[in-house]
Amino acid sequence: MRHGKKFNHLSRKTAHRKAMLSNMACSIIEHKRINTTLAKAKAIRQYIEPLITKSKEDTTHNRRIVFKYLKRKEIVTELFRDVAVKVADRPGGYIRIIKLGNRQGDNAEMAMVELVDYNEVYNPNGKKKKRTRRGKKNTTTAPVTNSNEEE
Repeated sequence: MRHGKKFNHLSRKTAHRKAMLSNMACSIIEHKRINTTLAKAKAIRQYIEPLITKSKEDTTHNRRIVFKYLKRKEIVTELFRDVAVKVADRPGGYIRIIKLGNRQGDNAEMAMVELVDYNEVYNPNGKKKKRTRRGKKNTTTAPVTNSNEEE
């Protein structure tokens, strides 16, 4: 019985699953997006989001904890130096999963996993209109310019 076991085992033994998730997390940090199956995408979100939260505070202890999961020094350095700076003001939800349809060979559901702050299509100005839970808009918005006006 699987009472209380909430994570997806992905039909793999523990060592294989941990190695696969570690490699996928390193690939996401390195390339900023990857394509994978939907089940693996959901599993990697649970794996990498706590690590990104740890990277917001750059201490030796946090670096060692993250290194235990990622096992690649250059990736840990990039996570703490580049990614943590971009997500510093974000309270969570660092990964976006976009469904891509089914794979041709075996009809598996495919998804693209990406770091939210690195996609310029969804966030062209680098700033987005933030809303609180009560629906109030954030006061810091980019000024609107009309390109049709003559100066």
